Formats: sequence, structure tokens, C-alpha cells
Amino acid sequence: MKIAVFLHGTITMHKDESSLHDFASYIPVGDSVAKLQKWTDQGAGILYLSSNEEVSEIEKDKGVLKRFNFPEGEIIYRQNGESYAQMVEKIMPDVLIEDDCESIGGEVEMCYPQIKPKLKSKIKEIVVKEFEGLDHLPDDLQELANY
Repeated sequence: MKIAVFLHGTITMHKDESSLHDFASYIPVGDSVAKLQKWTDQGAGILYLSSNEEVSEIEKDKGVLKRFNFPEGEIIYRQNGESYAQMVEKIMPDVLIEDDCESIGGEVEMCYPQIKPKLKSKIKEIVVKEFEGLDHLPDDLQELANY
């Protein structure tokens, strides 16, 4: 199972308002590291989705993932002017986990609603509250797929 999960606001967040745009200082939300590890232990592959587009910013994301011992996984980011939906359509995960984007405009800023209708049925979407993490999601991959 391939799980794509957004970094900023979903599994990592700023420490305070002054660090909002300092992605290198982001910290895990709740026990997101442990939750992702439980899924990888069951065979899931994790794809981390970044809101950043610059390679230098992606390096900061990599540093956060490494510093907090997140499971191995590729960081996917928008390139050549693509949208978030196009980014996800390119990788076609089995499960997409994103937050509700409440602080930046809600559903219009979310990825899944913008995905082509014919592809939506192939991706299980899970929306979590922004900055509240994954702790409440099932540990079991089968339960997650049916969540």
C-alpha cells in the first residue's frame, strides 16, 4: 500500500507563529512518527507531500524528517508549475492523507477535491483536522484503507 501524506499542517507544524515559514524548525504533530512507523512495519510505503517547491526548502523538509526519525520515504513536491492535484495524480497513492487547510482557506486549498473525477475513485482520501495529526487513525493498514 502506498500512502501519501502531507507534511506541513498534517504531520509537521511550526513551533509558534514566528516560525511559520521556517520549515527547518518544524516539529512532528502528536505521535505522527510512531503512527507512520506502524504502517511501514506492515509494509506500507510512505510518500511525503511538501508544500515547498524549491530544492533548498525540500532539503529543510528532509532535515526535519531525519531529525525526528520519520520512516524512510520520498518527498514529493510540485514542479514546473503543477498543481497539488497534478502532483498527486502523478504518483497515484492508494491512500491520500491531508489536513483540512482551515488556516489557508479550507476545501478550495485541499488537494483531493481538485483531482480528476476518474482518478478519485482509485485514491482513498482521509482528511484530518489541521495541526491535530494522525493519532486517531487506525494502526492497522486494512482498517486505514476502509476508514
